[in-house]
Amino acid sequence: MPTRFDLANAIRALSMDAVQRANSGHPGMPMGMADIAQVLWHDYLVHNPADPQWFNRDRFVVSNGHGSMLLYSALHLSGYDLPMEQLKNFRQLHSKTAGHPEYGHTPGVETTTGPLGQGLANAVGMALAERLLAAQFNRDGLAVVDHHTYVFAGDGCLMEGVSHEACSLAGTLGLGKLIVFYDDNHISIDGDVRAWFRDDTPGRFEAYGWQVVRNVDGHNPEEVRIAIETARSQTVQPTLICCKTVIGFGAPNRQGTAKAHGAALGADEVALARTRLGWPYPPFEIPAEIYAGWDARARGKQRQDAWNALFDTYAQRHPESAAELRRRAAGELPAGWADAIRAAIDKAAAADKPVATRKSSESVLNAIAPVLPELLGGSADLTESNNTLWHGARTITPDDVSGNYLSYGVREFGMCAMLNGLSLHGGLIPFGGTFLVFSDYARNAVRMAALMRRRVILVFSHDSIGLGEDGPTHQPVEQLASLRLIPHLHVWRPADAFETAVAWKAAVERTDGPTVLALSRQNLAPQAHGADHAQLAARGGYVLWEPAAAPQAVAVATGSEVDLAVQAAKRLAAEGIAVRVVSMPCLELFQAQAPAYREQVLPGRLSRRLVVEAGVTAGWGGLAGAQGEVLGVDDFGASAPAPQVFAQFGLTVDNVAARLRALAA
Repeated sequence: MPTRFDLANAIRALSMDAVQRANSGHPGMPMGMADIAQVLWHDYLVHNPADPQWFNRDRFVVSNGHGSMLLYSALHLSGYDLPMEQLKNFRQLHSKTAGHPEYGHTPGVETTTGPLGQGLANAVGMALAERLLAAQFNRDGLAVVDHHTYVFAGDGCLMEGVSHEACSLAGTLGLGKLIVFYDDNHISIDGDVRAWFRDDTPGRFEAYGWQVVRNVDGHNPEEVRIAIETARSQTVQPTLICCKTVIGFGAPNRQGTAKAHGAALGADEVALARTRLGWPYPPFEIPAEIYAGWDARARGKQRQDAWNALFDTYAQRHPESAAELRRRAAGELPAGWADAIRAAIDKAAAADKPVATRKSSESVLNAIAPVLPELLGGSADLTESNNTLWHGARTITPDDVSGNYLSYGVREFGMCAMLNGLSLHGGLIPFGGTFLVFSDYARNAVRMAALMRRRVILVFSHDSIGLGEDGPTHQPVEQLASLRLIPHLHVWRPADAFETAVAWKAAVERTDGPTVLALSRQNLAPQAHGADHAQLAARGGYVLWEPAAAPQAVAVATGSEVDLAVQAAKRLAAEGIAVRVVSMPCLELFQAQAPAYREQVLPGRLSRRLVVEAGVTAGWGGLAGAQGEVLGVDDFGASAPAPQVFAQFGLTVDNVAARLRALAA
């Protein structure tokens, strides 16, 4: 009968063998945290290897994602569809064992981790989702939403600022089913962290409102078990378990040093480690009794079957709630969605007064929120400026989590990383707001949402120099271009209320990636829209205004500059110069259209083009073409009323008309 130490050594052996074979990777963390993983996975983790997406499973997040071989080893040993050949192909092209865990690529991986601290912040979002959904659906003693979120995190995760943002909020909200194991081994890439990281980490988390279990021997299974029991007994505070471990445990010449962190141990050291650990088996060989000790398939099926029986009882007593939870877990939109968003678009098309698109966004929220109960809103302390709070929204507080709106505080990065976790958990459609210029704070979390192709909606208001007096520190100029560089991210910059409603429709219905809504502070004039414009705008770019005569040039614009282009085109039409106006609310979607449609909107024969956007000109050259021009803002703005700032940078009807006149000549 294998001991706990034998079972943990299976992780150590597979990890050092896979890293050695690849000659690349991080053996230190898996070897150091193997004992903790064995206790957690064997005694506590509720999961079913045959159904990695079972809704009520516990979530396990390896925030220190460089230690991916710990996760891959545990998944393989416990019975997930991750055969040994995949472990042998660690870090190789097309294998399921990438250098860092990738969501959607490997069964059982809950989130993509590697950028330190973000997995921990994702887990805060997951734990929050569990608590919110439990408050909404559990009743009569039938806890159909009832699971824990467990996290492995290292010194690097806790140094990153995003951990402060997310963990502070987790403590405030009392996320009692969040349990974090801190791998306190004092080592990172540069060596002993005590030369640069002497925080009182336990004290810091206690100040956040967490329960802290100090000084746990991470290589003593009984101490780890007692710590987990202590954590699970606490229901109103998240728990940090501070585990003293030795990085690279078992490698006699490398353990406890930075040399064990991020490189293969070497054949000689691996052989010595086998001897030290008492592991006599060849590389990648796991004895049958070790597999049997790890196998979680029967236990997982039993637990899921028990939950299914519980849910059947729940469905008999609360059929409507059961149907609603099934729908949300499947990610399906409610029956009333189509009518609600269509009505919102029609209402916006009839608008006859100038309105800021941030305000138009609020109007859309008021229309769709009543039929979209899974919508979870929020803002990083800019609710009134982002206009993200709709009528009837209920604010979440530490004492009442029955609401659907969260004030994240001034925590842009933490908010966006939590949005990713909320989306990954399932059952919610999360969105969060801040100023567009502060997307820089959150950029890596936005990138991770795109990498994981998650439905996350980012309401970034105050989208240009049009915000005026707050000046260059708050006026975004490079952010639109920068965000458009992120693969799979859709950036919408609507020109009026109509395009704002279309953008919200696209964002909510999109299931293969995140969406940015870049919204104006200043009022924007409504445009004249045809019956087919909703369908055409949803393609990212469309002909908004066509002159009576055959066009000689094209003005392409986004957001607030669309009206400048339309006014200029109308003025030129009176002079006998025909200019087509193309609104381009989402460049990524337009570029993804079939060539025939793109040629219809921007024919090759119309090569005299002026692109107008109140942002840097970089990124528009390809659309403008060799004979075209780009009018934008290649500086940091200025502090003054918005009309004066626009005039300062030539974003006026007069200048747009002059540039088009010259192009058409």
